[in-house]
Amino acid sequence: MSEAAVKSLAPVMCIVGARPNFMKMAPILRALAHHQPPIPALLVHTGQHYDTDMSKKLFVDLGLPTPDINLEVGSGSHAVQTAEVMKRFEPALDEHKPSCVLVVGDVNSTLACTLVAVKKDIPVAHVEAGLRSYDRKMPEEINRLLTDQVADRLYTTERSALANLVREGIAEERVVFAGNVMIDSLEASRPHARTPADTLASHQLDPALIKHPKGYGVVTLHRPSNVDDAETLRSLLTVLDTVSKDLPLVFAMHPRTRSNIERFGLKDMLDPSRVAVLPPQGYLEMLGLMGGATLVLTDSGGLQEETTALGVPCLTLRENTERPITVEQGTNTMVGLDREAILRGVAEILAGQGKRGRVPEYWDGHTAERIAADLYQWLGA
Repeated sequence: MSEAAVKSLAPVMCIVGARPNFMKMAPILRALAHHQPPIPALLVHTGQHYDTDMSKKLFVDLGLPTPDINLEVGSGSHAVQTAEVMKRFEPALDEHKPSCVLVVGDVNSTLACTLVAVKKDIPVAHVEAGLRSYDRKMPEEINRLLTDQVADRLYTTERSALANLVREGIAEERVVFAGNVMIDSLEASRPHARTPADTLASHQLDPALIKHPKGYGVVTLHRPSNVDDAETLRSLLTVLDTVSKDLPLVFAMHPRTRSNIERFGLKDMLDPSRVAVLPPQGYLEMLGLMGGATLVLTDSGGLQEETTALGVPCLTLRENTERPITVEQGTNTMVGLDREAILRGVAEILAGQGKRGRVPEYWDGHTAERIAADLYQWLGA
């Protein structure tokens, strides 16, 4: 494609909706702008993220530009949110007539914008394709499956994803192994990560809590299967309380989790002298907390990847993962919700026997550049 052709090319419409999308899209937008010749792009924020102030902070932390279009959808059930994104996205698509729609990850906005685009015969590129947990009770799994089926270009983070896609009848020539774009953001942001002590102090918490001889652990919990059932949540908090007797914890608490803890009457289960409870943190704060941690306890897919890149042992409080490479090559261990497995995993890490793993192929900070280069050739073809 000639430079003149690129200049006349309709923009690539890049979609973000929720926190995980921001980390993936920031390096892609930079790569499109820095490509020679530059590839025009429009940033669409669906407004799916639950916290407007936190959303703005993440944009600043990651160097994301102000969205060209904000659909301001807000929260709602999966059906309501998906439908509302589709209703509001269609007029934007009609107005701007993009060369393609680029979606990332597996949130409701990813699927909603994909469906609108393909029904209007606009090509879709999906970044982070082919990941599978094989748990259809996870809404994200449904979003992944459906998006991959109808997308035209699929960029994968690990080679095993190709086998998943081929098994589902997706033609191999539609798939490109590009690497993990989230690691691009991590590598670019490392020098700017906020120190854990500063993060605690900014919330009027004593930084001395994390100066324990064994260090400290970081905790996140947000999945409905873990926090929406009173007995499951009670059991997890009981385990965290036990862990905190050996290792202080910093718990970046999701609003859903905080609300359920209050609703179920579990507020007194965590000792504030051993567990520092924070609201959801900005990207630079979480990067600093994870980078300095002895271990991470989480049910987040993104944190499984980030801890592998940082070389920090991770215990995942789920029965499955759509990111098996973090277990096979990285620092991640699946412990489920079993109390003994969790405590055994913590004890092994504190004894110096935790997994250190290695950084997987193409998790090198240059994934967005590979995506931009391929997108340029693909659009030209």
